[in-house]
Amino acid sequence: MKPICIFWIKVLLLLPILNAQPSGFRALFNEKDLSGWWGLGTVNPASWIDLPEEKLAEKRKGSLEDIAKHWRVENNELINDGHGLYLTTVENFADFEFLLEYKTVPLADSGVYLRGYPQVQIWDTSETGGKWKYGAKQGSGGLWNNRPKNGWSPLVHADKPFGEWNHFRILMVGEKVTIWLNEKLVVDQATLLNYWKKSGPILSKGPIQLQTHGGEIRWRNLFIKEIH
Repeated sequence: MKPICIFWIKVLLLLPILNAQPSGFRALFNEKDLSGWWGLGTVNPASWIDLPEEKLAEKRKGSLEDIAKHWRVENNELINDGHGLYLTTVENFADFEFLLEYKTVPLADSGVYLRGYPQVQIWDTSETGGKWKYGAKQGSGGLWNNRPKNGWSPLVHADKPFGEWNHFRILMVGEKVTIWLNEKLVVDQATLLNYWKKSGPILSKGPIQLQTHGGEIRWRNLFIKEIH
C-alpha cells in the first residue's frame, strides 16, 4: 500500500473523534430537533428570569412559532436564516466552559449571549462587510458590548475564511470571560459588563443565546461543562 493511502486512512479514522463529545462535557444540541431551546431577543434576563414557572412556560411556548419560522435542523446542524428570535437554552448556567462551532456568510452579524448578556461578537470582518468603523477589522470573538472597556476588541484576528467552520472555546467564571477562537486567545479574563446597566453586576446564572441577524449562520458541536 502506498504511503499516501495509509495517511488518508488515518485521517478518516480520526474524523469521528474530532466531532465526539469531549470528556466531561454534555451536548446542548441533540442534532435532531430544537428540544431544550426557546426564543428570546435582546432582553434583560433580570426582567423575566424570576417569573413564576407557569408564566415562564407561557413565555417560552409563545416564542416557538417564531423559532419554527427561522430555525431548522439539517445534517446535524442548527441553521438560522438571519432573522427572528435568538435560540435560547431552557437551562440557565452559572460558571461554565462552552464549546461550539459556527459557519456564516458575508454581511452577517451574530453572536453568543452569556447568561443572557450580549455578547461574544461574530461578524463579517472584511472591509466589504461595511463594519470596520465598528471594529469588525479586528476580528470576531470580542465582547463587543464592553466597548470601550477591556475585552471588547479581540487580541488577534482569528476568523477563518467564509465557508469554513470556526471553533469557539468560552470560559466563564463569575463575571470573568476568556475566549479562544480557532485555538487563538482573543479575550483574556475580561469582565462581562451588564448591557442594561454598565455599572451594575450581571446575574450569577442565566441562559446561553445564539444571536443571529443579517445572514444565514450554522452552528454545530455545542458542548458545555458546568464548573462547580
